[in-house]
Amino acid sequence: MGIVKTVEDLNKIRNSIKEKNKKLFSKNGNAKLIDIKIGMATCGIASGAKGVMDFLIEELPKRNINAKVKQTGCMGYCYAEPTIAITLPNQNPIVFGYVDLKKADEIIEKFIKKGELVDGIIPINYELAT
Repeated sequence: MGIVKTVEDLNKIRNSIKEKNKKLFSKNGNAKLIDIKIGMATCGIASGAKGVMDFLIEELPKRNINAKVKQTGCMGYCYAEPTIAITLPNQNPIVFGYVDLKKADEIIEKFIKKGELVDGIIPINYELAT
């Protein structure tokens, strides 16, 4: 991605992302995609969240997993950074803490692919609005 200098540049990026999501949706039969949010506040970035995000963006397509990977701000778990929240279709989100590349690989292989819980789950201390 280049430097964004104008609103037009920003709109091009936005449209590119929308188009990519449309292709992902149609490829997945319009089923809900796996949603992955990575805490990218200052504490997350300082703890290695950028590397984890890059790993997930690169590895998920290689493993034929259709997922939306996006960054978010502080999730309130600064003590456990890097943190990621994964929402499998029709399920509540699960937040994992202390996620390094090895843990991210384990999450893909065990939790996302097989539905098995892995160490590092942070209990949710909030309720989602419906």
